[in-house]
Amino acid sequence: MADRIFLSSPHMSDEGYEREYVKEAFDTNWIAPLGENVNGFERELAEKVGSKAAAALSSGTAAIHLALKAAGVGEGDIVFCPSLTFSATANPIIYQNAIPVFIDSDYETWNMSPKALEEAFEKYPEVKAVLVVHLYGLSADMDKIMDICNRHNVTVIEDAAESLGTYYKGKHTGTIGDYGVFSFNGNKIITTSGGGMLVSDNEEGIEKVRFWSTQSRDKARHYQHSEIGFNYRMSNIVAGIGRGQLKVLDDRVAKKRYIYNFYKKELGELDGVKFMPSNEWNEPNYWLSSMTLNGKVRPIDVMEALEKENIESRPVWKPMHMQPYFEKYDFIGEGMSEKLFENGVCLPSDTKMTDEDLERVVNVIKGLWR
Repeated sequence: MADRIFLSSPHMSDEGYEREYVKEAFDTNWIAPLGENVNGFERELAEKVGSKAAAALSSGTAAIHLALKAAGVGEGDIVFCPSLTFSATANPIIYQNAIPVFIDSDYETWNMSPKALEEAFEKYPEVKAVLVVHLYGLSADMDKIMDICNRHNVTVIEDAAESLGTYYKGKHTGTIGDYGVFSFNGNKIITTSGGGMLVSDNEEGIEKVRFWSTQSRDKARHYQHSEIGFNYRMSNIVAGIGRGQLKVLDDRVAKKRYIYNFYKKELGELDGVKFMPSNEWNEPNYWLSSMTLNGKVRPIDVMEALEKENIESRPVWKPMHMQPYFEKYDFIGEGMSEKLFENGVCLPSDTKMTDEDLERVVNVIKGLWR
């Protein structure tokens, strides 16, 4: 059996940047909880994306949770959330005892539909916050979304977990709304093995998030807690990996774009194949190269053929309003997210892939059309 080709696996730098920062943490015995790597990672990532402040946390999910808390979301509040996303976007709404309302996608961006968002505001004018996702590294149509949200004076949280390195009209995704969330899970464009970051120009809000994420420990000689807290801070070791990974972010984005263009050139002319959209105002990081099929070959055919050759692929996210836990909540839209789920497939987009690996993938897929 040929070597496994992964969908998107961790990729440490050839230069060993990560080892240098981790070694320094070991040499100084500054392992946890905080330290210079945490401070440095926050500072360097904020500078990279153009935000005033950042809080390094244990996961992207924790970042969404504390962003919702910072936005004042509490019991019974309504939060708009895209349906076509991973459950980590929606779960923190439930953590806050709030009520998710799921918004459909549009085919132009695969992200939150501004039309459906307008309809949602008409039905639920009292909404507390809007979560926007940049799916697979594709930017949502942020001008339209921000215009709608600003008219309703509502907090916007960008789930940019998959889109670090993506630009919307020259601006980093995650820095357009009130708060932005990045993930460093093992499969993301850069990884710390796990972890996340919350960014914002609201420096006071970020400082409050740091407080909550360290168990809301008051400034006192003894342990005193005036608010509920969370064990959500990133460790100094994990942050060291992140500092090293950040140095190769641009290289990783370039490779992801190369992979996407390779697939589009080799597979884009096959009957029924359409690749995920790229708009003139969007510079995606192409975290996962994805396509839809509308012909005799189905997504399951592609995934099974690849799996037989030891190649990993994945369906497009199953929408939240179709999930057993979340199906009881309202959904606004026309079902575009369902069509993307039914017709979509994510191709292996591992930045360690060689041209030979890419040829292996496309030859298996082309064989289904022969």
